[in-house]
Amino acid sequence: MKTYREEISLIKKRPRTPGPVSMKDASTSFLVDDRKLVKDIKDVCAKANDQVVTRATASYASVDVESMKVKDKNFARVLPSKVTEVKFYPTTEMRMLVTGNDCGNIGFWKIDSDEDENGIYVYQPHPAFITGISVQSSSLSKIISSCRDGFLRVFDIEKETFNLAYNSDYPIFSIGRPNDDVNCVYLGEDRGGVSILDVRMSKPSKSLSLHYNSVNTIDFNPQDPNLMSTSSSDKTACIWDLRNIDQNVFIKEVKHQKKVNSAYFSPSGSLLATTSMDNNLGLIVSGTSYDVEYMISHSSNTPRFLSTVRGIWGWDDSFVMVANTKKGKGPIDIISTDTKTISHTLESEHVNTIPCRLDAHPLMPGVVAGATSGGRVYVWDI
Repeated sequence: MKTYREEISLIKKRPRTPGPVSMKDASTSFLVDDRKLVKDIKDVCAKANDQVVTRATASYASVDVESMKVKDKNFARVLPSKVTEVKFYPTTEMRMLVTGNDCGNIGFWKIDSDEDENGIYVYQPHPAFITGISVQSSSLSKIISSCRDGFLRVFDIEKETFNLAYNSDYPIFSIGRPNDDVNCVYLGEDRGGVSILDVRMSKPSKSLSLHYNSVNTIDFNPQDPNLMSTSSSDKTACIWDLRNIDQNVFIKEVKHQKKVNSAYFSPSGSLLATTSMDNNLGLIVSGTSYDVEYMISHSSNTPRFLSTVRGIWGWDDSFVMVANTKKGKGPIDIISTDTKTISHTLESEHVNTIPCRLDAHPLMPGVVAGATSGGRVYVWDI
């Protein structure tokens, strides 16, 4: 078995591949047969063709957060090196996470695998830092990922290939996808650029200059498809109206003292939560133009060797979940949007570092994943 340092060394020596990469060639799990992974995803996709899937909704009161625990089999070292993205595969048929790290790996973890199956499958379709992973319930057979070197790839499970959708001349720092369009991707670039791309085409249809530094997240309002949010290292987050975005005029600008790691709309679209390196969580409330703003003090600054902290929403507008960087053993604070204070903290004896990147299962209330800079992923559930 290779040591941690040997794994990292092998990863960093892999060549930059400008064309499509097969699952077989991208696999770093040399002794793992990924036929089971392929079959399971294809089975889920086949069932999904006959179903209409909508995001779960659950009030804070209906989710017993005090009962959420990391059980004995709900944690694993999924990837070597720092996890930079973690997303639940949006299905109730199986619990699976898709992860990315700072070396270009994409990892799949089937959480409830049988004892004779490891459940972890690792690939390297990218040459560098994974900056975005997206999979939509309406297109489960295709997973989109991006990396800092400018690659955008579509993992097509039917073809068992990581296809190259676009190779940008600029570093890609984030991706966002409108809720109603499976082929459209917004690319957050350095120097504040945002490019709009149809993955079936070879070049963006439009490029915009929205910020003065890298665009760290892009999110779309789940109830109003015309509204988009961006966060940036220029210390601001903005809400944009896509109907007027060519004019480069924002609806709302949120100012922080340091770079903004994330800006996400709440499930109803009525709130926006921002997370910054200045140890403040911004909460923006919809009025005539999202004009009510709160800054909630919260420890969320991390050193360079850790992933940045991003606050995420639960299953309604009542709370935001965000890792606390000052408390021991990496707890996740649940911040009430009503009281603007910490209402509960998720802790576990299994967690000994900060789960900087989080994701709430979109279809399973009470199930949350946290990923660390050591490659480990933890799942809290009820």
